Amino acid sequence: MSDFIVQSLDQFDSLVFYSGLPLHAYPSSLSSAVIIKELAVYKESKLTWFFRKWKEVAHLQKHKSFYGMNDALSSGYPKENSLRAILVKFIYLVTQRIHSDASILFVEKLQFLSFTSNKITRSYLKMLQDDQPSHVFFTHQRPSYLAPFLYVTIKLKITVSSFIFSWDNLSSKGRMLGSFDSFLVWSDLMKEELLYFYPKVKDSKVKVVGTPQFEPYIMDKYEMNKDVFYTNFNLDKTKKIICYSCADSSIGTNDALVIRSIMVAIRENKMNTACQLLVRTSPAEGPARFDALKNEFPEIIWNYPKWVLTRENHAESWSQRIPSDQDLKDLRAILEYANLNVNMCSTMSLDFMLFDKPVINTVFGNNENGLYDDQRFLNYDHYKKVIDSGAVTIATTKEELIIQINKALDQSSVRSQQRKDLVKLQISHDLKGTSKRIAQTLSDLNG
Repeated sequence: MSDFIVQSLDQFDSLVFYSGLPLHAYPSSLSSAVIIKELAVYKESKLTWFFRKWKEVAHLQKHKSFYGMNDALSSGYPKENSLRAILVKFIYLVTQRIHSDASILFVEKLQFLSFTSNKITRSYLKMLQDDQPSHVFFTHQRPSYLAPFLYVTIKLKITVSSFIFSWDNLSSKGRMLGSFDSFLVWSDLMKEELLYFYPKVKDSKVKVVGTPQFEPYIMDKYEMNKDVFYTNFNLDKTKKIICYSCADSSIGTNDALVIRSIMVAIRENKMNTACQLLVRTSPAEGPARFDALKNEFPEIIWNYPKWVLTRENHAESWSQRIPSDQDLKDLRAILEYANLNVNMCSTMSLDFMLFDKPVINTVFGNNENGLYDDQRFLNYDHYKKVIDSGAVTIATTKEELIIQINKALDQSSVRSQQRKDLVKLQISHDLKGTSKRIAQTLSDLNG
């Protein structure tokens, strides 16, 4: 949905997409120089799972001084005693002491050996032997089901690179799926993180390119006229817009509480200015968990992301959801025309800051008050940088939230410089030209 295909065709003779999505997910109007090949879905064996789990837990153990890594380690420890749970507990016990880079790479080798004879792996091998690409670029460094494809790429001695998918992946997630020749990253900060967590990676092999995640925000095709936006969403032009962007249900348990707090304040005239609430739900799920709120507050404006689930029953169903062009237009318009964003420590904070909009992070829960403990996310390394920057305010109670909303709506420019500085820290290049920069970098790496 960015300019990547167009820009890449200026650098390469042809592009082959080895796709984890089904063919029908792609437009039929692509250039004849673009070939889409649907990958058969790989399902790992029990033995492969064991080695992968070992590798990932060992990585977390090695870096558990980082709050996010330790949180993932703690939350991943089994509470039951099934056979799989016992195996995981055994892995935890051993990796407490043995988690060196050498041991992790050894277990990764065993993981890769475990699927060498798998029929899906063999089909990937034949595909690459037939196509003989000069460079293979992974757009995400973590999905475990892509490990066999990385294995055959390495086996055939094809140059392989990867993009670090998101800003929290290095400091709070598990081990990446394997070893790559080079990496493309968002920022100088992300480069530093990569070199720290993966010390065998050479500095010269990490290229700072920005991220295509936000590129549609400066592309003409996704622009929406303000009047059209107000009409499409049935908004009142005389009222300011507060946008609450939800997390998914796994971590957004307090979403409904925050939404209700805002709506009660609006109804009770506790806002200094007339305003309305627009709620954007998570694209990773349907809107059913908010049905009670819809009935209680019919004046809420709802934006259900227009994402399509392209395949059922996939091991990682989130990877099979894709946005529509219309959804990108809707999202860009919300970012551009809303007056304020409220969210629970989400990447959406960056999205709104790109349009220099005030952001409030709500974390109502902790271990003492009985709510879902979302305050722990404030300790995650990537989000501590957001808090320390002063670009956002943090609301831990309903009362704090309403005070901060009023202040942000009254004085929207107060933290403007901090927002710009944070965007520069997290994304080291301008959005304009991101795809061209990525395509040129891949061409340079290709030699």
